[in-house]
Amino acid sequence: MASIAFIGLGVMGFPMAGHLKRAGHEVTVYNRTTAKAALWTEQHGGESRETPALAATEQDMIMLCVGNDDDLREVVAGPDGVLAGARKGAVIVDHTTSSATVARELAALCQEKGIGFLDAPVSGGEAGAVSGQLTIMVGGDESVYDLVRPVLNAYAKMTRHMGQVGCGQLTKMVNQICIAGLVQGLSEALHFAQNAGLDGESAMAVIGKGAAQSWQLDNRHKTMLAGEFDFGFAVDWMRKDLSIVLDEARRNGSQLPVTALVDQFYADVQAAGGGRWDTSSLITRLTRGR
Repeated sequence: MASIAFIGLGVMGFPMAGHLKRAGHEVTVYNRTTAKAALWTEQHGGESRETPALAATEQDMIMLCVGNDDDLREVVAGPDGVLAGARKGAVIVDHTTSSATVARELAALCQEKGIGFLDAPVSGGEAGAVSGQLTIMVGGDESVYDLVRPVLNAYAKMTRHMGQVGCGQLTKMVNQICIAGLVQGLSEALHFAQNAGLDGESAMAVIGKGAAQSWQLDNRHKTMLAGEFDFGFAVDWMRKDLSIVLDEARRNGSQLPVTALVDQFYADVQAAGGGRWDTSSLITRLTRGR
């Protein structure tokens, strides 16, 4: 069993850290909001610390799940960051969805201190984190990945090494490109079905057994038809992710016209007050006023 620090107890990190504790690992947590850390230790045991540096001290592995590039830089390389406490030979596993650029930047800092670094963003949303059924895409040294993989299995149904540092984040960008297009297509399909006088659920039951099947169709069409969006992966987070995707596309010369368009559609949802709604709320642009 490993000694692990888990930094960041949001909707994803809170249950992920819990799975590690239930798997028998020694888990120490840090969260910027101390009440969240206190709640976690109350539910799961383990310990909490006042700074990332203190949480990381003498740990085998340090898992991160924070907000964005700036948060990540602060929690790793800030005055009270992980690198101020982590020992030589420890491994940092970053589950944040961030840019490939910051992954490479932090990996270089870790290398200087003899600390391993993997960028390991996850897919599966809050439901996947709670059930321990996440998909994890990993960039970094393969030998470090092999060391960490058994620990990741505490909350993953699938992990894969994708290449050098940054490749995990690039793969997550591919994931978000697919999701953006799928949700818009599903929104338009449901909108069309309703306007054509079809029963939306019956239509989805039929096409969901054919080539149109997707996770989004299976898991979101009923709540989309019901106009329920107070759950899941927030529009604000999706726009953050898509901004990373579009920045990377400009760097590598990729043309992403549909992704850029859907990003603007999500901006419309934000403007209508839906920033914290699930990404499936994209349909509200089409059904508003019905």
